Amino acid sequence: MASSSKANLTEEDEEEEEEVEHFDDFTLASSWERFISEIEATCRQWFADGPKNLLGKGAAHLDSPSKIYKVKSDLKDAAKIYSMEYYFEINNNGNIADWNCTLHDLQLCFGVKEFLVISPQSASGVVLDAPEASKLLSAVAIALSNCSSFWPVFVPVHNPSRKAFIGIQNMGTVFTRRFEADRIGSQVPIKFMHLEGLYELFVSKFAYSALDHPVHLFKVRLIMKLTYRTLPNDDEDDGIQDADAENAASETMPGGGNHSRKHWDDDCPWSEWYSAEDPVKGFDLVSTWSEKVVESSLEMAEMENSSPHEAEKWILTPNLSPNLDSSKGERIGFASQLQLLVSALDMSFEAQFMEDFVSVENPGSDNLKSSMVIPPPTVLDRVLKDLLIEGPQFPDFSKGEHKSSRAIKGAPVESLFAQFCLHSLWFGNCNIRAIAVLWVEFVREIRWYWEESQPLPKMSASGSIDLATCLINQKLQMLAICIEKKHELNEEFQDCLGSNDDVFAHMEDIQDGEESTSFHAKTQGFDGKRDSPLILEGFDGSKTATSKLSTNSQDVYSADKRTSDSKRRGSAGPVGSMKLLNSCQSLHAPFTQNAPLMTEDMHEERLRAVEAFGDSFNFSAQLERETLSSDMSAFKAANPDAVFEDFIRWHSPGDWENDGSEADGLSKNLTEAMKDDWPPRGQLSGRMSGHGNLWRKIWNDAPSLPAYEQKPLLDPNREGEKILHYLETVRPHQLLEQMVCTAFRASADTLNLTNFGSLKQMTTKMDQLYLTMASTLRPLQANLLCGNNETIQDLRRLCVVFEHVEKLLTLAASLCRKFIPAPRVYEAIFSDYYDFYLPTMGMGSADVDVQKEFDMKLQLRVNEREVVSNMFTPPTANQSWRKVLSMGNLLNGHEPIRREVIFSKRDSSNDHHYAAGTRRGTHMNYQQEIETYRMYICGTSNDLRVALSITSYD
Repeated sequence: MASSSKANLTEEDEEEEEEVEHFDDFTLASSWERFISEIEATCRQWFADGPKNLLGKGAAHLDSPSKIYKVKSDLKDAAKIYSMEYYFEINNNGNIADWNCTLHDLQLCFGVKEFLVISPQSASGVVLDAPEASKLLSAVAIALSNCSSFWPVFVPVHNPSRKAFIGIQNMGTVFTRRFEADRIGSQVPIKFMHLEGLYELFVSKFAYSALDHPVHLFKVRLIMKLTYRTLPNDDEDDGIQDADAENAASETMPGGGNHSRKHWDDDCPWSEWYSAEDPVKGFDLVSTWSEKVVESSLEMAEMENSSPHEAEKWILTPNLSPNLDSSKGERIGFASQLQLLVSALDMSFEAQFMEDFVSVENPGSDNLKSSMVIPPPTVLDRVLKDLLIEGPQFPDFSKGEHKSSRAIKGAPVESLFAQFCLHSLWFGNCNIRAIAVLWVEFVREIRWYWEESQPLPKMSASGSIDLATCLINQKLQMLAICIEKKHELNEEFQDCLGSNDDVFAHMEDIQDGEESTSFHAKTQGFDGKRDSPLILEGFDGSKTATSKLSTNSQDVYSADKRTSDSKRRGSAGPVGSMKLLNSCQSLHAPFTQNAPLMTEDMHEERLRAVEAFGDSFNFSAQLERETLSSDMSAFKAANPDAVFEDFIRWHSPGDWENDGSEADGLSKNLTEAMKDDWPPRGQLSGRMSGHGNLWRKIWNDAPSLPAYEQKPLLDPNREGEKILHYLETVRPHQLLEQMVCTAFRASADTLNLTNFGSLKQMTTKMDQLYLTMASTLRPLQANLLCGNNETIQDLRRLCVVFEHVEKLLTLAASLCRKFIPAPRVYEAIFSDYYDFYLPTMGMGSADVDVQKEFDMKLQLRVNEREVVSNMFTPPTANQSWRKVLSMGNLLNGHEPIRREVIFSKRDSSNDHHYAAGTRRGTHMNYQQEIETYRMYICGTSNDLRVALSITSYD
């Protein structure tokens, strides 16, 4: 029966029965209790995980300070949502009183290590209602007590700008710490601007009456930290100061000239091209006093008058420019302009000639005209004047040259083309149109120097062509030599040409008087025909180059003079004991013309011709026919009785096969040589004795003429016109390729002149930069670049590398000049920043946590304090608005920008109510003192922040 009745129950009855049987937990009936339970569960989880496990679960790393991490959890109480954050350190063994610069603000204010912060999720992020703040503290305190945790908890209150907090910390069953912090943002009472008033403020927190202050002596522990800051380098008042100085100087100087404002880098090598922002904006100096016991307000007044030099520690912090590690490209320097030059190279393939980028008729120039601006003619004239008129006309081409500079096929930094490239970086916005305008006018001016036979500025007119430089530099170097030759020919043409015969006849008389070396010196300047010195450089490098006159050669000379010396011309003297084959006369070495100078393209042209016709001996001789014929003519004039075999014995000894009797002839004195058999025994080599030998044909056709009567091997008029034609018709991309190589090399060589002390990291970076440039620029040097090539992207990446090095070099130069007497300081600062900057350069380790802000603290030694103190120059009259002087402890007239003081009072755990009762499991030792009162004070005359913590016995 019962079973049947149960079976007839409806579904509604079953639902009612289930509701009756549901269990309600009345211990968590209210939302308040559920809120506490949620807080407790979260705290238990954090407490169980510990700091290391929390890191693995995604604890956030605070940007500053660098050692603090936090985890966050959202909690809900009724309709409100709160955020509870747990702040902790991985290694928290440090002492709060050590002024650790990595401390969190609340750690410093209240002297705690790990802590909780609970705040509402609102726009302000603070609790505006006092009861609500107390409720939150109570809830978290109960939860932490249930967890047996001693974490302090803080709640932000009042207005966010006040940085006000209230907090509580359960320290066990006996003690409780309460916290309170607030801030005055303006109109700080005068009393609290001085240490005496701050001391009395702290004493008032535990003294029973204000009357007790002057009567009783309270032993208060004190540590203090003062922060000073140098005036910024770019301060507006500096301009006023400089203007006043200039006005004063103009009154004393005759003429009263105007002087521009002096920048920090005026004596740096890059200042000729741009003025860099000083990467070191200033310094913060922190002086700290270790803990001392103060018993009266009078002691505090005396302490306020003490000098910062009396502080135990000085800690220096550089304030670096925010643009130093910025990647936005806002800096102006060589790197930024090289980027623009690479863009111009990319566009240079759009035209055949440089004039096409300037010509109005150019159909493809519409886009160029709208986006690229050409500077006015006055700027163009100023640049050309600086290039061709002002500055040293014959500079030191090795200046600033790095050991790896020549691996880059550019031009020396002081040469004409290198200076043109550097000016191009700053002409206009370094666009292709501006470069084209400057190049066309530059070549036009070069032609004027050629037509007027004026020396080419910044180019050497002597020596050989430097084939390690770019082709345009070689052309300009050869043009300078051609102008010099042309100028000599013009002067000779204006003189009486007939007088040359008398001069040379007089020279022959001097030579007959055994003045051969003097003759050589005097014939160097005639007609541009430079005879070779006694050590001669032959056509193939195998020519006997020695013509030494023995002290025992009087008999030989006398014999020669009696026979055919009257016919001998252009002789540099006998060559050892060598004799002519057809006569017993000494073989004389002639004065010869120097081989004609050739640029790289001329060498390549000859090489291609040899490759086309085969590596034939006769063809090589055909290429050098003019030089070979000139040497043969000079040899015939110096040795009238000579035959072809004699010339080969002198010019190319390897092609004369003898029996050895003459091999050691040069080592014998001439007296013994006269006893040797004559004529010399030997024969021509196979290639010289073959039928149709070209050398013998040239010998037969060569007239007997000394070098000074021959036609010059170098025709300056022909070669000069060819060079100008090349400069006027050079393809834009060929010009830009050489400009890019030269600009990179010249920019690096300019920076290489910077004095950065003994910074090994900087030296290494400069070495690496040159090697990187050499490898990246190699395709341009080999003319392998074409449009839409990956090389353009490589060049852009090279500009980024260049920018990194340029930034580091600027910082190194700034630090070095500021700390010359204290090299350890700038080495330490630069080393720290270098390690900080490496990840930015893409060279940092992937395992290293990247520091987002450079925050270095360097403790100074006693002998380094004076250097830093001198940086705090006394404020000038124009900076009087800075001289508030409402605080003490002045440093060269500068008051601290921030003063931080920590007052504390400790009571013994015995002999008073703090010793009452005991507790188990607490971390406190009652045989030691307890910090009962602690007050942290931070501020200036216009800002004061106070944080108080009190330990009470509950």
